[in-house]
Amino acid sequence: MPALRIIGGLAALTFFLWSIRRYQRRQISRLNLIVSCLLSIGIVIIALWPDAYDFAFDAFNADPGNNRRLILLLMIAVIVLFGLILRLESSSDVNERSIRQLVEALAVERFDWKAMAALPEGKRIVTISPAYNEAENVGAVMHAMPEEVDGYRVISIVVDDHSDDDTARAAREAGAYVARLPIRRGGGLAIRVGYEIALQLDADIVVTLDADGQHLPEELPVLIKPITEGVADHVNGSRILGEPDRGSLIRYLGVHFFSGVVTILTGQRVTDISSGYRATRADTLRKLILEQDQFWTSEVTIEALRQHARVVEVPVTFLTRRGGESKKPKTFRYAWNFSKAIGKTWLR
Repeated sequence: MPALRIIGGLAALTFFLWSIRRYQRRQISRLNLIVSCLLSIGIVIIALWPDAYDFAFDAFNADPGNNRRLILLLMIAVIVLFGLILRLESSSDVNERSIRQLVEALAVERFDWKAMAALPEGKRIVTISPAYNEAENVGAVMHAMPEEVDGYRVISIVVDDHSDDDTARAAREAGAYVARLPIRRGGGLAIRVGYEIALQLDADIVVTLDADGQHLPEELPVLIKPITEGVADHVNGSRILGEPDRGSLIRYLGVHFFSGVVTILTGQRVTDISSGYRATRADTLRKLILEQDQFWTSEVTIEALRQHARVVEVPVTFLTRRGGESKKPKTFRYAWNFSKAIGKTWLR
């Protein structure tokens, strides 16, 4: 016990001095300094004068012997540690949300709104294509985009996730409007920026599709048909119902697995939860609460079902990317992060 008290006292003293040093360098706030100092002083006191806490030990009937006092101290330490972890997580969530909102606001503000003023009035479909280093693919996708579908004018927006190449330039040259994120944050945040711009443009229907050529813009009429016919609020383009290019067998099986998980969780059959080819009625889009910066496809569908939207699937073609490298993580890392996205969305 004396050795344990010495080690604990020295550790607390070191932590005390380290906290003061960090505060002097403006690395922690005054509140964090006060909390750190109180904890350090409490540990030093119990290391040097354990009798000072006899009143607390007596209150819990922790008499000397049988390590009862040590067990009580450990229980208190766990409770304090648990409280500090909750405080840290809360602070981290607030900071993360603030950064997310700042990046979204900057991207929306920097969008070329003056060019939008020249758009003719009428019904609109706004397509959103998140893109990161897709300079060699995005132009072909935009050139294939129809100008009008079933009386709706098609407006194409590419949200550049702070690419290192000429993605933004290639998209503009192909006739798309471009929003660019000030830092790279992921496809989910890019989609939210696109959604916000689309709603401010008074879109009737908002469509998302990849900028790498895996989705066919020519199938846009098929995708929006359930919405224009009034039988759906959100439409998911399913490669399983259509013509998939299977590629990796593990990924193909993963599509079935995660779609099955979402089907069980939501009570509605979903065949392709990871498809990025979607169409959503603007009125429905305004109700969705979206937070994922990555792996956003599952979040949109689960959230739409939470809002009691009419969700249907239509068959679409899914091709291999036109060129370049996939930006998705390795298979098992992708599966783990996709699982977390599904769980977080369903639990909130």
